[in-house]
Formats: sequence, structure tokens, C-alpha cells
Amino acid sequence: MQIDLTGLRAIVTGSTGGIGLAAAKGLAASGAAVIVNGRTQAAVDKAIAAAKAAAPGAKVSGFAGDLGTAETCDALVAAFPACDILINNLGIFGPQDFFETPDSEWTRFFEVNVMSGVRLSRAYLPGMIQKGWGRVQFLSSESALNIPSDMIHYGFTKTAVLSIARGLAKRVAGTGVTVNSILPGPTLSEGVAEMLRGEAQKSGKSIEAVATDFVMAHRPSSIIQRAATVEEVANMIVYAASREASATTGAALRVDGGVVDSL
Repeated sequence: MQIDLTGLRAIVTGSTGGIGLAAAKGLAASGAAVIVNGRTQAAVDKAIAAAKAAAPGAKVSGFAGDLGTAETCDALVAAFPACDILINNLGIFGPQDFFETPDSEWTRFFEVNVMSGVRLSRAYLPGMIQKGWGRVQFLSSESALNIPSDMIHYGFTKTAVLSIARGLAKRVAGTGVTVNSILPGPTLSEGVAEMLRGEAQKSGKSIEAVATDFVMAHRPSSIIQRAATVEEVANMIVYAASREASATTGAALRVDGGVVDSL
């Protein structure tokens, strides 16, 4: 299958590293004109350079700003009034006990992980509907189904985007626009690698081996029995963004390595 996204504009939020950057690279390599996003101009410039290096000749531009606020979402839409592919990847996570998580932290996670995607989908979907073609994706997580007891406030946001994606798919039924959610499992992103670096140095094992130990200790239901790569997750994102995925909508597309123990 040759995925060709030439002539299409894609926006990937939170894409200066990890799954977001891998998705931006994959979309650019398939011919899309990609807008990457991060909080600082320095991070955005670095991501643009990385995407262009991975896909020579690719059309990649950027937008710096915290899309966890309504004002910055408005600024993005003003800078780029239309897009064909919207990847709502922006997200934050971090463990904190339920009884020690204040209202402000619940609100912060909700604004970043949920409302950024809500606001941008509300802005860009009408243009897609009018054009008769478009792709919207929300990055959820296996934590949407396996709610982590030490990150309930995070798991809740990932369950929320599953509901939003499914509801939006129904809302735009028959328009040629698809809406899906992507559910990664444990993934060896730069952030996870940094978290595990100390253990790797202490044990003398590679980052990949330490990541495997982590998966087997904390996600023993994993069928692949290792962490996924960011590229493996990005492959699903690129496919779901393609013309070839026209009959896939309203779906929760799992790239979790089989962690979720259900049919």
C-alpha cells in the first residue's frame, strides 16, 4: 500500500517530540504539508529540522504556543485557517495520588488533554465537512480502559477523548470526514527513555531492556512483551489519516501491544 497525502495539510499538536514528532515525520514523508506544534519556538524549530531531515523535500512549518488555552487555539486557527488532517496529540501525564490531586490539577489536565482537541475540532471540522473530506484523530491511551490507580486524573481525560471521538464520528456521519481515536500502550518515547535512564545506568542494561522490564512489571498483560516504538504508533496514525482508511471511523484503534485484555 502506497499512502500518498500530497496536497493535504496536516496539523499535529504537541509534536516536538515522542509520538507527535514521529507522526509529523510519517505524514510529511507521505507528502502532506505538516504543521508541527510545541510550547517554544526553539522546540518547534528543532522539530521542523528533524522532520525535514527524515523526509527531504517535505513541506513542514510550525506554530509555537501552549494549546492548552483557548486563546492559543484561536491563534493557531488564525494562522492556519484550514486543514485536512487534524491530529489532536497534545497531552500531559504524571502520577499523583487521588487524595493529593487538587482541583487545579484536574482542570489543567482537562484543558490540555481534552479541551485542546475539542476547540480545534470545532474550528476545523466545518471546513472539512464543506470540502467533503477530512481526518480527525484524538490520541487516547490504553489508560483510558485500564485506568491507572496512580494517575486517575490522567486516565479520565483519555477516556473522555474516546467519547468525544466516537460522538464526533456520528455527528459528521456521511460527510466524507472520519474521526477516530488512537490508543497507544507503553511506548518508548524520549520522555520515557529519560525516566528509565537512571535504572539503565545502574543496571548496565540498555534502555530497551529496561523498558521491557518495566512493561512486564507494570503491564504484564502485554502480548508483545516490550514497549512499542513511537514509529509503530505513528504508522497507525498515518494510515488512519489516509484516503485508504475511508471506511474506518468512530473507532478506537489500539496500538497497545495487546495490553488491554479484551476482544
